[in-house]
Amino acid sequence: INNELDKLKLAIYPSKSVKKEDITNICTSTDDIFALTDYLLKGQKDLALLEFRKLCINKHYLEILAVLQTNFTKLTSIKIESATLSPFEIASRNHVEVISNVMKKAVSEANINLSQIDAISCTYGPGLVGALLVGVSYAKALSYSLNKPLIGVNHLEGHIDANYITHKDLEPPFLCVMMSGGNTQIVHVKDYTTFEILGKTKDDAIGEAFDKVARVIGLGYPGGPKIDKLAKDGKPIIQLPRVHMDNLDFSFSGIKTAVINLHHKTPDINKADLAASFEDAVSDMLITNVEKAINLTKMKKIVLAGGVSANSYIREKFDTLAKDKNIQVYYPELKLCTDNAAMIASAGYYEYLQGSKADLTLNAMPNLKFC
Repeated sequence: INNELDKLKLAIYPSKSVKKEDITNICTSTDDIFALTDYLLKGQKDLALLEFRKLCINKHYLEILAVLQTNFTKLTSIKIESATLSPFEIASRNHVEVISNVMKKAVSEANINLSQIDAISCTYGPGLVGALLVGVSYAKALSYSLNKPLIGVNHLEGHIDANYITHKDLEPPFLCVMMSGGNTQIVHVKDYTTFEILGKTKDDAIGEAFDKVARVIGLGYPGGPKIDKLAKDGKPIIQLPRVHMDNLDFSFSGIKTAVINLHHKTPDINKADLAASFEDAVSDMLITNVEKAINLTKMKKIVLAGGVSANSYIREKFDTLAKDKNIQVYYPELKLCTDNAAMIASAGYYEYLQGSKADLTLNAMPNLKFC
């Protein structure tokens, strides 16, 4: 590990051929971290190196790599000069460094002590194995030292259960539209811990489509909030293809490719209109399948979950559906849409009530299935 860190330290210092003004002027964007990832995506390693060094003037390089790992999970490794940096592993090391302080701060802000806690819950999958291992290992140690029950939680179950925090009156059964960077599903939530997947994406998840479209039209990462913001200045006047299947499954690769091809053929196209039209098309695909699921299950409650559920246009479309169909629609407050620990505590609570407990053999499962 020390040898790895020595290589990283050597990699961040400018060589004699690099001018100071190049470092300070290479990127005028205030979103420096995302500028760096864009350079890496485009294969512009020299610009990436300059941007990396520039960021290291004010930030510790481990911190920068941790942010990269958190916000750009598909970047498995980046090669800068002769040093190969592995953001996933370094971010996991940073998890080790901060997890104890974060836990202590949470307990302090809740104005309780550890003896008042009934159980310890943690995410054990799906997700990045390094981060999962840190959380699972810490939770097992805490469970053992406090002699408290250990509860393993599926990440996707956590997203659903975030709604119970925002909506105290929400109770199963209901339909949940899971929409995130890695998953798009319609889930029949039969009870607090009993689920059935009615439909899912056959290719890209909706969050992936948002990110890829945003990158192509020059918005960068993360794509969801940036498209949401840009679309407010546009109109959904561009015709884009919709894929509607006979069952409740989704496909977002077609519309993603259509937007990318349209932008390549017409680079001066109104990007705000394109973003608004993309939002309108994917919302229509979601609504169509949800309407079919309502007719199939006779459910009158629809719950949105996952990072994309923060999209304001999608929320508006579901609010309209609620009025038209005389149903109820729920979605988490914005801070609970993306990954957070509170939703895992919520899911752990209901698993605890059902008597679900894990032992110290619990391990990280990066490809853990839901249902």
